[in-house]
Amino acid sequence: MSRAALLLLADGRFPAGGHAHSGGAEAAVRAGRVTGAESLADFCRGRLHTAGLVSAALAAAAALGAEPGALDSAADARTPSPALRVTARRLGRQLARAARAAWPSAELDALAREFPKGAHQPVVLGLAARAAGLGADDAAYCAAYECVSGPATATVRLLSLDPFDATRVLARLAPEVDLVAGRAVTAAREAATAGVEALPSASAPLLEIGAEAHAAWPVRLFAS
Repeated sequence: MSRAALLLLADGRFPAGGHAHSGGAEAAVRAGRVTGAESLADFCRGRLHTAGLVSAALAAAAALGAEPGALDSAADARTPSPALRVTARRLGRQLARAARAAWPSAELDALAREFPKGAHQPVVLGLAARAAGLGADDAAYCAAYECVSGPATATVRLLSLDPFDATRVLARLAPEVDLVAGRAVTAAREAATAGVEALPSASAPLLEIGAEAHAAWPVRLFAS
C-alpha cells in the first residue's frame, strides 16, 4: 500500500471536481436544516450513515474486483434522484480523468470506454484505489470521509461558518467514519460471493428531494 497515494486520493485538492459540489448542503442551508456547526454535524452524520455507507460499500466492492458494470447498475438502483445520478456520473468522469493521469490503468481505460459519460463516482473511486495499489479499506475510507468533508467545506462558504468549527465537526465524526468504512468493507466482502444485492441500500429521502429542488434553481453556488 502507498500511504502517499491514499493521501493524494483523499485530498480535496485532487482534481476530481468535488470542490464544485456541496453534497446536498446548499439545499439543506436554503431549507433551514443547516444553520451552524451543530446542525451541520447532524446533517453530516445522517449523510454518512446513509449515502456515505452506500458509496463506501460500492467503492470497496470495486476495489475488491467486483464487475464495474454490475456495480454501476447497483449504484443507479440506490440513487432514486435523476439529479443525483447525473452528478454521480459527472464526478465519476472527472475522477476517472484524474486517476488515469496519476495511475495509468487498463481497468480505468476500459471503464472510460464502457461509460463515456461517466460511471458512478464510488465505482470509479474503487478502481482508482486499485490502480494506486490501495485496498478495499482505503477506498471505503476515502468514500466515507468525502461524504462528510464535502458538505463541511461547502458550509464554510455558504454560511461563512468558522473553518475551525467545521473542522471540529469532522474531527468528532471521525469514529463514525471508521465505523461506516468498516461496515462497508464487510458488506463488500459479502457481496463478492452473494452478489451486489448484498450491498447496503440505505436511503436518505431528504437528500434526494433536496437534489431535485436544487437542480431547478436558476442561481446557485454549487453544482449540486
